[in-house]
Amino acid sequence: MNVKVNGNKKYNMIIRDLLIGIASFFVAHIITFYQLNGQFLSKWFRDNEWIVATSGIIISFFYIWGTKYTVSGMGGEMWPSRFIGFGIGMIIYAIGVNFHFSEGLTSKTIVSLFLALILICIQVLWKTT
Repeated sequence: MNVKVNGNKKYNMIIRDLLIGIASFFVAHIITFYQLNGQFLSKWFRDNEWIVATSGIIISFFYIWGTKYTVSGMGGEMWPSRFIGFGIGMIIYAIGVNFHFSEGLTSKTIVSLFLALILICIQVLWKTT
């Protein structure tokens, strides 16, 4: 289904690709958080390193899709995809560490997260010619 915004089908495809890319990065970073930090949460992760490591194959697809769709959504530019993925990773990590390990948000972490959010906004909202 193509909803026309300002009568521009191409614009809708770019927004769709950008949203798919962002969603793919969110999934990738969430799974990666548990892949890397599950060893501190559950004995199962420590006892099954090979299974945990091979889940990296699945995670890789989400990173590939995140990159593919954010690059497409940003009109073929590579750098915005990198900053969007980085910013999402920072946010997911901060939430995961706070939730599972009760590492509160220090002023340094809050400023870092704010900067990560600014990076995402600059890359998504700042139009270049």
